[in-house]
Amino acid sequence: MQYRVIGDTMPAIEVMFDAPGESMYTQSGGMAWMTDGVEMSTNTKGGLMKGLGRMFSGESLFMATYRAERAGAMIAFASTVAGRILPVDVSVNGGLICQKGAFLCAQDSVNLDITFTKKFSAGLFGGEGFILQDINGQGMAFLEIDGDMVEKHLDAGEVLKVDTGNVVAFEKTVGYEIETVKGLGNIFFGGEGLFLTRLVGPGKVILQTQNIAEFAGRIARFIPTGGK
Repeated sequence: MQYRVIGDTMPAIEVMFDAPGESMYTQSGGMAWMTDGVEMSTNTKGGLMKGLGRMFSGESLFMATYRAERAGAMIAFASTVAGRILPVDVSVNGGLICQKGAFLCAQDSVNLDITFTKKFSAGLFGGEGFILQDINGQGMAFLEIDGDMVEKHLDAGEVLKVDTGNVVAFEKTVGYEIETVKGLGNIFFGGEGLFLTRLVGPGKVILQTQNIAEFAGRIARFIPTGGK
Protein backbone atom coordinates (compact mmCIF):
# COMPACT_ATOMS: atom_id res chain seq x y z
CA MET A 1 0.00 0.00 0.00
CA GLN A 2 1.14 3.52 -0.87
CA TYR A 3 -0.50 6.78 0.17
CA ARG A 4 -0.28 10.52 -0.28
CA VAL A 5 -2.02 13.45 1.41
CA ILE A 6 -3.43 15.91 -1.11
CA GLY A 7 -4.91 19.37 -0.58
CA ASP A 8 -4.24 22.03 2.02
CA THR A 9 -7.44 23.53 3.41
CA MET A 10 -9.66 20.45 3.16
CA PRO A 11 -7.16 17.60 2.65
CA ALA A 12 -7.77 14.03 1.57
CA ILE A 13 -5.71 10.85 1.74
CA GLU A 14 -5.29 8.89 -1.49
CA VAL A 15 -4.35 5.22 -1.08
CA MET A 16 -3.00 3.10 -3.94
CA PHE A 17 -3.09 -0.67 -3.41
CA ASP A 18 0.03 -2.63 -4.38
CA ALA A 19 -1.64 -6.04 -4.56
CA PRO A 20 -5.08 -7.68 -4.69
CA GLY A 21 -6.56 -8.32 -1.24
CA GLU A 22 -5.15 -5.19 0.43
CA SER A 23 -7.87 -3.22 2.18
CA MET A 24 -8.79 -0.05 4.06
CA TYR A 25 -11.75 0.66 6.30
CA THR A 26 -13.54 3.80 7.42
CA GLN A 27 -16.77 4.81 9.08
CA SER A 28 -19.84 4.60 6.88
CA GLY A 29 -19.82 7.43 4.33
CA GLY A 30 -16.11 8.24 4.73
CA MET A 31 -15.05 7.42 1.15
CA ALA A 32 -14.59 10.38 -1.25
CA TRP A 33 -13.65 8.74 -4.59
CA MET A 34 -12.16 5.53 -5.97
CA THR A 35 -11.21 3.81 -9.21
CA ASP A 36 -12.52 0.57 -10.66
CA GLY A 37 -11.10 -2.53 -9.03
CA VAL A 38 -12.14 -1.74 -5.44
CA GLU A 39 -14.85 -3.84 -3.77
CA MET A 40 -16.87 -2.39 -0.88
CA SER A 41 -18.43 -4.31 2.00
CA THR A 42 -20.27 -2.93 5.06
CA ASN A 43 -20.37 -4.64 8.45
CA THR A 44 -19.99 -4.01 12.18
CA LYS A 45 -16.27 -5.01 12.00
CA GLY A 46 -15.69 -7.11 15.09
CA GLY A 47 -19.31 -7.84 15.93
CA LEU A 48 -22.36 -5.95 17.19
CA MET A 49 -20.97 -5.15 20.65
CA LYS A 50 -17.79 -3.69 19.19
CA GLY A 51 -19.88 -1.67 16.77
CA LEU A 52 -22.03 -0.31 19.60
CA GLY A 53 -18.86 0.64 21.47
CA ARG A 54 -17.65 2.62 18.47
CA MET A 55 -21.00 4.41 18.35
CA PHE A 56 -20.51 5.62 21.93
CA SER A 57 -17.01 6.85 21.05
CA GLY A 58 -18.34 8.99 18.20
CA GLU A 59 -17.96 6.67 15.19
CA SER A 60 -20.47 4.72 13.12
CA LEU A 61 -22.07 1.44 14.16
CA PHE A 62 -21.19 0.12 10.70
CA MET A 63 -17.78 0.38 9.07
CA ALA A 64 -17.11 0.23 5.34
CA THR A 65 -14.21 -1.94 4.14
CA TYR A 66 -12.70 -1.36 0.68
CA ARG A 67 -10.69 -4.27 -0.74
CA ALA A 68 -8.48 -4.16 -3.84
CA GLU A 69 -9.39 -6.56 -6.61
CA ARG A 70 -6.23 -5.73 -8.55
CA ALA A 71 -2.91 -3.94 -8.11
CA GLY A 72 -2.97 -0.21 -8.84
CA ALA A 73 -6.53 0.36 -7.67
CA MET A 74 -6.96 3.63 -5.77
CA ILE A 75 -9.31 5.06 -3.13
CA ALA A 76 -9.48 8.41 -1.33
CA PHE A 77 -10.87 9.50 2.04
CA ALA A 78 -11.53 13.22 2.65
CA SER A 79 -11.50 15.23 5.87
CA THR A 80 -14.81 16.64 7.09
CA VAL A 81 -13.56 20.06 8.30
CA ALA A 82 -10.68 22.37 7.46
CA GLY A 83 -7.40 21.13 8.91
CA ARG A 84 -4.97 18.35 8.09
CA ILE A 85 -4.64 14.58 8.01
CA LEU A 86 -2.07 12.86 10.23
CA PRO A 87 -0.63 9.45 9.17
CA VAL A 88 0.16 7.24 12.18
CA ASP A 89 2.07 3.93 12.23
CA VAL A 90 0.16 2.26 15.07
CA SER A 91 2.73 -0.52 15.45
CA VAL A 92 5.06 2.07 17.03
CA ASN A 93 4.78 2.46 20.83
CA GLY A 94 1.62 0.36 20.99
CA GLY A 95 -0.63 2.80 19.18
CA LEU A 96 -2.50 5.86 20.48
CA ILE A 97 -5.47 6.90 22.60
CA CYS A 98 -7.67 9.28 20.56
CA GLN A 99 -10.62 11.52 21.13
CA LYS A 100 -13.89 10.56 19.44
CA GLY A 101 -14.12 11.71 15.86
CA ALA A 102 -10.35 11.75 15.28
CA PHE A 103 -10.32 8.48 13.32
CA LEU A 104 -10.60 8.85 9.53
CA CYS A 105 -9.48 5.50 8.06
CA ALA A 106 -6.98 2.68 8.51
CA GLN A 107 -5.59 -0.51 7.07
CA ASP A 108 -7.60 -3.62 7.89
CA SER A 109 -4.83 -4.84 10.22
CA VAL A 110 -5.44 -1.86 12.55
CA ASN A 111 -7.90 -2.23 15.43
CA LEU A 112 -10.25 0.53 16.58
CA ASP A 113 -11.32 -0.28 20.14
CA ILE A 114 -12.91 1.71 22.94
CA THR A 115 -11.33 2.56 26.26
CA PHE A 116 -12.48 4.39 29.38
CA THR A 117 -11.06 7.15 31.53
CA LYS A 118 -9.95 5.93 34.95
CA LYS A 119 -12.51 8.15 36.67
CA PHE A 120 -15.92 7.23 35.26
CA SER A 121 -17.78 10.22 36.73
CA ALA A 122 -15.16 12.73 35.60
CA GLY A 123 -15.19 11.43 32.05
CA LEU A 124 -18.97 11.26 31.93
CA PHE A 125 -19.34 14.96 32.69
CA GLY A 126 -16.14 16.15 31.07
CA GLY A 127 -17.66 17.49 27.89
CA GLU A 128 -16.31 14.90 25.41
CA GLY A 129 -17.73 11.78 27.05
CA PHE A 130 -15.97 9.10 29.08
CA ILE A 131 -15.26 6.76 26.17
CA LEU A 132 -12.09 7.20 24.12
CA GLN A 133 -10.72 5.33 21.12
CA ASP A 134 -7.77 2.93 21.38
CA ILE A 135 -6.04 2.57 18.01
CA ASN A 136 -3.70 -0.43 18.01
CA GLY A 137 -2.45 -3.34 15.91
CA GLN A 138 -0.19 -3.23 12.85
CA GLY A 139 -0.22 -0.84 9.92
CA MET A 140 -1.22 2.73 9.11
CA ALA A 141 -4.11 4.77 10.47
CA PHE A 142 -5.05 8.31 9.50
CA LEU A 143 -6.41 10.91 11.93
CA GLU A 144 -8.31 14.14 11.29
CA ILE A 145 -6.85 17.33 12.78
CA ASP A 146 -9.24 20.30 13.07
CA GLY A 147 -7.26 23.43 12.26
CA ASP A 148 -3.50 23.21 12.76
CA MET A 149 -1.62 20.50 14.62
CA VAL A 150 0.49 21.14 17.72
CA GLU A 151 2.73 18.38 19.08
CA LYS A 152 3.93 18.37 22.68
CA HIS A 153 6.45 16.01 24.32
CA LEU A 154 5.84 15.77 28.06
CA ASP A 155 8.55 14.71 30.50
CA ALA A 156 7.75 12.31 33.35
CA GLY A 157 5.34 14.07 35.72
CA GLU A 158 4.96 17.13 33.48
CA VAL A 159 1.36 18.37 33.38
CA LEU A 160 -0.49 19.98 30.47
CA LYS A 161 -4.05 21.29 30.94
CA VAL A 162 -6.08 21.55 27.74
CA ASP A 163 -9.61 22.43 26.70
CA THR A 164 -10.98 18.95 26.02
CA GLY A 165 -12.02 19.70 22.43
CA ASN A 166 -8.44 20.61 21.52
CA VAL A 167 -7.04 17.16 22.37
CA VAL A 168 -6.58 14.84 19.36
CA ALA A 169 -4.50 11.92 20.66
CA PHE A 170 -1.74 10.90 23.05
CA GLU A 171 0.59 7.99 23.67
CA LYS A 172 -0.49 5.33 26.12
CA THR A 173 2.21 6.36 28.59
CA VAL A 174 0.38 9.67 29.14
CA GLY A 175 -2.04 9.88 32.06
CA TYR A 176 -5.47 11.35 31.35
CA GLU A 177 -8.17 12.74 33.59
CA ILE A 178 -10.78 15.50 33.73
CA GLU A 179 -10.51 18.22 36.36
CA THR A 180 -13.01 20.88 37.37
CA VAL A 181 -12.21 24.55 36.88
CA LYS A 182 -11.74 26.13 40.31
CA GLY A 183 -13.60 29.23 41.48
CA LEU A 184 -17.24 30.20 40.92
CA GLY A 185 -16.20 33.35 39.07
CA ASN A 186 -14.06 31.34 36.65
CA ILE A 187 -16.86 28.82 36.10
CA PHE A 188 -19.59 31.38 35.34
CA PHE A 189 -17.60 34.19 33.71
CA GLY A 190 -14.36 32.63 32.47
CA GLY A 191 -15.82 31.38 29.20
CA GLU A 192 -13.92 28.06 29.33
CA GLY A 193 -16.65 25.80 30.74
CA LEU A 194 -16.54 23.60 33.82
CA PHE A 195 -13.81 21.14 32.87
CA LEU A 196 -10.29 20.85 31.55
CA THR A 197 -8.37 17.82 30.36
CA ARG A 198 -5.30 17.11 32.51
CA LEU A 199 -2.53 15.23 30.69
CA VAL A 200 0.46 13.92 32.65
CA GLY A 201 3.72 12.78 31.02
CA PRO A 202 5.80 11.06 29.94
CA GLY A 203 4.81 10.83 26.31
CA LYS A 204 3.68 12.63 23.17
CA VAL A 205 0.46 14.63 22.98
CA ILE A 206 -1.17 15.79 19.75
CA LEU A 207 -3.38 18.89 19.94
CA GLN A 208 -5.52 20.79 17.43
CA THR A 209 -6.01 24.54 17.28
CA GLN A 210 -9.70 24.38 16.42
CA ASN A 211 -12.33 23.13 18.85
CA ILE A 212 -15.11 22.08 16.49
CA ALA A 213 -17.77 22.08 19.24
CA GLU A 214 -17.02 25.70 20.14
CA PHE A 215 -16.93 26.64 16.45
CA ALA A 216 -20.33 25.02 15.87
CA GLY A 217 -21.71 26.87 18.89
CA ARG A 218 -20.64 30.22 17.46
CA ILE A 219 -22.18 29.42 14.08
CA ALA A 220 -25.42 28.35 15.79
CA ARG A 221 -25.86 31.88 17.20
CA PHE A 222 -26.42 33.18 13.66
CA ILE A 223 -28.97 30.55 12.63
CA PRO A 224 -32.57 31.85 12.80
CA THR A 225 -34.70 29.94 15.29
CA GLY A 226 -38.07 31.02 13.95
CA GLY A 227 -39.89 33.92 12.34
CA LYS A 228 -38.25 36.61 10.24
